[in-house]
Amino acid sequence: MASLDFDKEKESFKEWYATNSEVLHDAAASLRTLLALLLADHDNFPTPQVQSRVKDRDESIAKFARKYQARHEETKTTYEIKDAITDLVGIRVICLYEADISSIREVLAQNFEILEETDKTQALESHEGLFGYKGLHLDLKLLENRRALPEYRRFQNLRFEVQLRTIVQDAWSVLDHKIKYKKNIPHELKRRINRLAALFELADQEFLNIREETRTLEMKAKEEPGPAGAVKLQAAAQQLDAFSFLRIAQKQFPGYDFHGEKVDGFVDELLSIDPKLTPDELGTALRDAVATLDKYRAFQYERYLNRLNPYTTIRHALYMRDRSRFAPLLFDMQRRNFEKWLDSDNAKGSREEL
Repeated sequence: MASLDFDKEKESFKEWYATNSEVLHDAAASLRTLLALLLADHDNFPTPQVQSRVKDRDESIAKFARKYQARHEETKTTYEIKDAITDLVGIRVICLYEADISSIREVLAQNFEILEETDKTQALESHEGLFGYKGLHLDLKLLENRRALPEYRRFQNLRFEVQLRTIVQDAWSVLDHKIKYKKNIPHELKRRINRLAALFELADQEFLNIREETRTLEMKAKEEPGPAGAVKLQAAAQQLDAFSFLRIAQKQFPGYDFHGEKVDGFVDELLSIDPKLTPDELGTALRDAVATLDKYRAFQYERYLNRLNPYTTIRHALYMRDRSRFAPLLFDMQRRNFEKWLDSDNAKGSREEL
C-alpha cells in the first residue's frame, strides 16, 4: 500500500521486483522480438538494431530517490516506487540515420499506445549551454487488440520505454555516461565536451548527406546513357567508380540486381588490376565483345547448364580487350576454356562480325 515512508516502500519494491523479475525479463525479450519484426525490411529505412534490458533493482530505487522522492515528500503524495519507474523494461532501437527516427516513430505509433514522448534532441538544441546525447524516448503500452492475445496477456498493463537513436547518438551516449561530474566541471572541460558533442552531431548529419548524395548518384546511374545498345559516358577520362560502373552495367544487363557491396568489391578488384581503368574503356570492352559473349554464354548453358552472370561476362569482356593486362580476372581453367572455345567453330560467326 502506498505511503510516504521511503524505507518501507524500498523494501516493498524489493519484494515486488523479486516476484515479478521473471515477467519483466520475459516482457523485455518478447517486446524486443515484436519490435524487431515490425521494423524489419521496411521500405522507408534500413532494418535497425533492437536491444532490450530490464532495469536493475537497486538502480531503480536510486533513480526514484534522485528524481521523485523529494517531490512526493514536498507535496505529501503517497507513492509506490514501481509506479514511478516507467522504464523498468527498456527497448533501444538503433538506426543508421537521424531521418529514420521519425519514420520508426510512425511505425511504433501505429502499433502501440504512446503514453509519453520526450525529444532529447529538441531539448538540447533549445538550450545552448546543455550537452549530452540526442534521441527520442517513448513510453509505450500494448494496444488493446494485442493485449488480448495469449502471448501478450501477461504484459497487458506494462508500461515500457523505447529509445530511438542513431548509431552515432548511441556511441555518444555511451561516452557521455562515462564522463563523471558533467554538471560541475571547469569551464574549459565543458567547452571541450561541447566541441566533442558537436563533432558527433556533424558526423550524424554528414552520414545523412552522404546517403542522399549516394541516392542521387544511383538515380543518375539508372538514367538512359545514350541511344539503345550504346554505352556512352561523359568524362570518359575519369577513373572508373561504383556509380559509373552501375551506369554501364545496368544498361548492358537490364533487370539484373546489382547489390551495392558486391559492386563496390568488384570495382575495387578491377582497379587493383588497372588503376587507370576508365568508364569509357569498360563500356567499349563490353560493346565490342557483346556478340561473342552472347554466343559464349549460350554455349556454356547448352553444354554445361552454366549461366555466366554479368560480373563473369564483364571479366571475359575485359580479358578479350587485353589478355595480358586483364588475365588475373579469370581463373586458369576459365581462360583455357574460353581460349579453346574462341579457337573453335562455335565462335567464328561472332568473331567475323567484330
